[in-house]
Amino acid sequence: MQIDIKLHKNDLPDEIRLDDNKSLAIDSEFSGLNVGRDKLYLVQISTGNNDAHIIQLNRENYDAPNLKKILLNKNIEKIFHFARADMAFIKKYLNTDIQNVSCTKIMSKLARSYTDKHGLKDLVKEFLGIEISKQFQSSDFGGILNEKQLKYCANDVIYLHKIYECLKKILIRENRYELYIKSINCIYTRVDLDLALFTEDIWSH
Repeated sequence: MQIDIKLHKNDLPDEIRLDDNKSLAIDSEFSGLNVGRDKLYLVQISTGNNDAHIIQLNRENYDAPNLKKILLNKNIEKIFHFARADMAFIKKYLNTDIQNVSCTKIMSKLARSYTDKHGLKDLVKEFLGIEISKQFQSSDFGGILNEKQLKYCANDVIYLHKIYECLKKILIRENRYELYIKSINCIYTRVDLDLALFTEDIWSH
């Protein structure tokens, strides 16, 4: 499958118009998983048509008005896999509360109660029959990106639309879609708790 990958420095260029899409798949890459210490490096976006726009952010000022405009557009559904982490880093570094969010990891946990495997690689294999490599998951995305890193970043977004549709069908079939909607509506509070360093389950005993 041929993927159209475009790397942008600092922000989405003015000529790239994504605001007429009903949904966009989004992912991001960090220097680590500690939002209090680590940096936001990249944001990837796909329309679901085998394309990937990879924005390498300016870490001096994180000035990306075109990207922020997309993230704040309430008319565009943003499909993430593990939205909790992406939203926390984006809120901290881009000072942006992403609007209209969906998360295929939450969808999977509610829909696929027959398994404990809810990673993106597992979902792509089950629903699309494709094996994707996570070899470059722990590589350095802060410098010059090579072709294999760019392809890894693209793989994190190009399949999300199809996975989302498969999971939504299961949730509706199993009468769990309303439960998913209630769950995803809580994600803003979960992100705020993470940013306040309350990472444990505050509902547990």
